[in-house]
Amino acid sequence: MNGSGYGLPMTEARRPLTDPLAMRALAHPARLAILNRLKTDGAATATEVAEVVGITPSAASYHLRMLAKYGFAEDAPPRGDGRERLWRHRPGAVAVIPEPDDRPEVRAAKDLLIKALRDQADDEATRAMGNVDHEFREWREATMFSRTALLVDAEELSALGRRIEELLAPYAVTVRDRSQAPAGARVSEAQVNLFPRVVRRPHGLPRDG
Repeated sequence: MNGSGYGLPMTEARRPLTDPLAMRALAHPARLAILNRLKTDGAATATEVAEVVGITPSAASYHLRMLAKYGFAEDAPPRGDGRERLWRHRPGAVAVIPEPDDRPEVRAAKDLLIKALRDQADDEATRAMGNVDHEFREWREATMFSRTALLVDAEELSALGRRIEELLAPYAVTVRDRSQAPAGARVSEAQVNLFPRVVRRPHGLPRDG
């Protein structure tokens, strides 16, 4: 994301998270998975998200209520006869931005949530790499895992982040009209990290014996 933090996702207007209780509530792996399901595929019942996440419907209901309590999910308009309770993600995205003057409990909650988000992203990339041989040729050729060392100043790095956000924005799953997407379109993912490298301190030479 553009800024010294972590966003979910990076292509929407973001509200900074500062409540440690809300951040700790969101850091639960099942809740992050449920929120990802709601963002990607739209409104769903507790049973439907439970099937995807691999938990019981009662556990899914609890996690959905916790997400709603802290403003990450909300009730969705009913469908059919209206007897099923539908949930959707709350519009907008969140940003987790560590600040030097954060109170210890706030910083600890931010670090916990950032780690949970990073773990989720790493898991998604690992599953994609493990499945690449089973993809059709056009998807194998479109897939890219890249790491590039840059020589930039802070202004250039910020500008690069803004350009990447602008490029990705029209394709965001929460923005693009699915009826207007080309045939064969499927949910894909862009993971972008821009940061200044921390200088590695020399370890020194190991001693013989």
